[in-house]
Amino acid sequence: MAMAVARSMRRTSPISLLLAALLAFGFICFMLNPTRPSASTSASAASSQQRQENAAEHPLSPPTKPFFKSPAIRSDGHQAAPPVVHYNLNSLTSTANSVANGERVLILTPLARFYQGYWDNLEKLSYPHELISLGFIAPKTTEGNAAVAALEKAIAKTQSGPIDSRFASISILRQDFEPPLTSQNEKERHKLGAQKERRESMSRARNSLVFTTLGPATSWVLWLDADIVETPASLIQDLTSFDQPVIVPNCFQRYYDSSKRKWDIRPYDFNSWVDSEQAQNLAAQMGPDEILLEGYAEIPTYRTLMAYLPDFKKLNPNKMLALDGVGGTALLVKADVHRDGAMFPAFPFFHLVETEGFAKMVKRLGYEVIGLPDYFVYHYNE
Repeated sequence: MAMAVARSMRRTSPISLLLAALLAFGFICFMLNPTRPSASTSASAASSQQRQENAAEHPLSPPTKPFFKSPAIRSDGHQAAPPVVHYNLNSLTSTANSVANGERVLILTPLARFYQGYWDNLEKLSYPHELISLGFIAPKTTEGNAAVAALEKAIAKTQSGPIDSRFASISILRQDFEPPLTSQNEKERHKLGAQKERRESMSRARNSLVFTTLGPATSWVLWLDADIVETPASLIQDLTSFDQPVIVPNCFQRYYDSSKRKWDIRPYDFNSWVDSEQAQNLAAQMGPDEILLEGYAEIPTYRTLMAYLPDFKKLNPNKMLALDGVGGTALLVKADVHRDGAMFPAFPFFHLVETEGFAKMVKRLGYEVIGLPDYFVYHYNE
């Protein structure tokens, strides 16, 4: 046995031993090198590359991404027809596990004024930004022009910043009709006499926005008013987790209570409600072009308003309430609900218009409408 070992050792070339030693030394140096790319670094680079590929080529582009390449030139010199694109909507999901399933969200905002707090809050949303597209519609007024200019400035800063902070795409539309009100002052726009025309105009703007920007990859639509300046960062994950066709949180407003000498909160949106017999009787006596409004002393409806239902001694953000009317300050809708034809009536629909008429239409299509009395978003205080 000893002779066999010795004979084997003699057959091993010194050069082979030297090469083996050099290879072992090189491997040890590689493993100990602090600049060696780790698995997590490689994964991060891959994720960053994926985000870049998912983002539209231009910050202001259709929400479903794609600027299609120019059609090829045929041999006869004429431009070829654009390709036919097929979308399989059967594979599109809108589930309680929206992030895990990579579900795309379209955030839509009618824009009359630009509030920096709105944009700052939007940037803080923790839902993956590469899955979020934004859509805006603004009136062609002096105030609307100023709002769009400020918006474009904010967009340019965000979309040229870190890739993880960029939104997949952004669309800005301009209304092709005159708004009924020239002033966006809070007192002026909430006067009872201005409501029918104002809210019919708002309906037209909302419908133009959603049916222009809703794409085949969109799973959810979040309607978020331009004066909502504070929400939980997890707003989208929280609302999608309920897996409801239409769901709305409670909209409040922060204000300084001079009598108590401290900041407090108060209800703001009174359009999320449960219907009452009195309201139905009022509607039955109305003419075909009249609408029933909520939140005005002149029209006592005695509906149950979600704004007054929070139990601040024992808040439960998961508590749900079946509603008959909704406000649009922060309203999450499954995209399929809009695809099924649910829109914002710009005409008296069972004596309701805009978001309240939308809730009526949604229910007549067979969907549920849910409110969250103890989950809050906050409106700008003028």
